[in-house]
Amino acid sequence: MADVAAMAGVSAQTVSRVLNATARVDDTTRDRVVRAVRMLGYRPNTAARALATGKFRMIGVISFDLTAHGNARTLESIVAAVQSTEYSVNVVVPQAQTQEAVLEAFRRLSSHAVDGVIVNEAQILTGSLMLPYGLPVVVVDGGDDHRYPGVHTDHAAGAEIAVNHLLGLGHRTVWHLAGPQDSHPARRRAEVWQRALQAAGAPVPAAVHGDWSAESGYRAGRELAGRPEVTAVFAANDQMALGLIRALREAGRSVPEDVSVVGFDNIAESAHFLPPLTTVDQDLSRVGAACVARLLGQIEGAPATDSSIVSVMPTLVERASSAAPRTPRTPRI
Repeated sequence: MADVAAMAGVSAQTVSRVLNATARVDDTTRDRVVRAVRMLGYRPNTAARALATGKFRMIGVISFDLTAHGNARTLESIVAAVQSTEYSVNVVVPQAQTQEAVLEAFRRLSSHAVDGVIVNEAQILTGSLMLPYGLPVVVVDGGDDHRYPGVHTDHAAGAEIAVNHLLGLGHRTVWHLAGPQDSHPARRRAEVWQRALQAAGAPVPAAVHGDWSAESGYRAGRELAGRPEVTAVFAANDQMALGLIRALREAGRSVPEDVSVVGFDNIAESAHFLPPLTTVDQDLSRVGAACVARLLGQIEGAPATDSSIVSVMPTLVERASSAAPRTPRTPRI
């Protein structure tokens, strides 16, 4: 930095202001500094900067099951949001959702000198789990009973939108192809599906569970296809809805003429299903951006005691997979 300052004919403080954009420097001076930086091939010493500022400019992310659309898209959105800052991202993917695995992931990230950590859909983060003290943390879809700042999709609102859409079309009830029982988003969607049916005075059939995969949706679909009373299904994600639609068609039941299907996620391919899938859009770009904003706020000095949850409202994307039933439902008395 001293060499850059000497070549540009300015002070080392001015060079620092130009490099860090921390104060206004006139254009002529800035151009001289930039030319000197390029000619000398100067690169800031990140270790020295960390010692001087107390910040490593590194965000850690602990993410589970990147084969799941929500986790993968949230991670993608986090990385995109971080790229617009001076920070970088270090990702650790534990092989199990246990307290020991999470703490080991924290230890690995701490050894790489991160300023804070985002935990992506950790169902085990309950009020009983204590993470290492002093490191800023934001949790994505970790339930409502943990003690850390959080960001999540409003899964309750999304499930309610899906169920009410199908009931509003005239279906007597709505069956549910639920996600894994150890997933907070899946549990939340299933709870509100049941509650929405009860509020409407509709029968509540037993939920059928899958594991988020299209294969599990296909297996569940073969079971549901054999029940003539099934005219509407709310699937907890789009991949399971894809498998469900295939099973229904193989059984000779058309979508939406015989069975209406609504998914959740609005994956890019959902518009190209046959038929195009009605689904709930989570807006995971906003979720990722909100996570980064909350974490950087803590790193820059926001109160560490704020355990509130920022909720992102989903929307329904109506396509051709949902329609009124062929036979009008019998009015409930």
